[in-house]
Amino acid sequence: MNLINQSKSEASIVSNLELYLCPDVRKIIKKIPDDFKLILEEIRLRVNKPLMVFGGQKDYFVDLNGNLTLTPNNSYYINRENIEKTLQFASDYSIYSVEDELKNGYITIQGGHRIGIVGKVLMDSKGIRTLKNFSGLNIRISREKLGVANTVLPHVITSNGEFLNTLIVSPPQCGKTTLLRDIIRMISQGVPHMNFRGIKVGVVDERSEIGACFQGIPQNDLGPRTDILDSCPKAEGMMMLIRAMSPQVIATDEIGREEDSISIEEAMMAGIKLITTVHGRSLENILNKKIVGKLVKDGVFERIVFLSNSNGVGTVDSIVDGFNLTYLYQNTKQNRLCI
Repeated sequence: MNLINQSKSEASIVSNLELYLCPDVRKIIKKIPDDFKLILEEIRLRVNKPLMVFGGQKDYFVDLNGNLTLTPNNSYYINRENIEKTLQFASDYSIYSVEDELKNGYITIQGGHRIGIVGKVLMDSKGIRTLKNFSGLNIRISREKLGVANTVLPHVITSNGEFLNTLIVSPPQCGKTTLLRDIIRMISQGVPHMNFRGIKVGVVDERSEIGACFQGIPQNDLGPRTDILDSCPKAEGMMMLIRAMSPQVIATDEIGREEDSISIEEAMMAGIKLITTVHGRSLENILNKKIVGKLVKDGVFERIVFLSNSNGVGTVDSIVDGFNLTYLYQNTKQNRLCI
């Protein structure tokens, strides 16, 4: 995709998303600078607080004319009606139809965009039942980045076409799910220039962030040989895939619980490869994590990819050989990789 077509595509993403905003907020977002719309990541609505947007690693207040400022002076202040109307649009005027998602604190809309929701939590004997008295929304814009895995694939696929168990590590908003998603897509469809044929991938998408399913259909391209369990706990989902879908690779996001570790061991015993992610900043950091640290020390992951935003979001800081924990690649001024 050339830059002109890419810019048009990025702009259309925001234009389509605007339809889910209440009229007052929609008018304002339409007025924000077009160049900022290309990097817009979040729109935040909080009752009795100024409208805010986030992009390019910075957040801004927004006034009635769509101007972005660093102080809240003259900003448009959100009221409860703005939030309620936005949720009406997002739920197609039936908030009850998305109650199952509300229990998780978000809903996913067409295009794969996610609306995070806060308010009063209602509990029952089984746990969180739903939310009401909504007080804040965080609209996270979903953008696929096709091809970002190209720089990493030679490190996670061997010369004889074997995919290696891979762990992607990064702080929040540094591209780990974006990279995970594109690796899934590429190993599912195949990588001709690496003589890698497509393989079957099973995805357990507990938070609906990988496939961004809307009414059960992934809004992101995960490849033709991929099966996805949406909104499913990782441990249970991995076992379901192993029993029923014969995956060659299982992909999940953000492991860290004891039950995740047990399911990973079951998958490996079945000869299934794994790709997953975890929050972290360094090898030392993840080695100190109870569950993930043990998996790393046991040599479960053959490759560990560390991301940061040191040279922009998606900077590949290092790639580690999981067998002996030595560095295969380290980011320097002369040698830089970005996804």
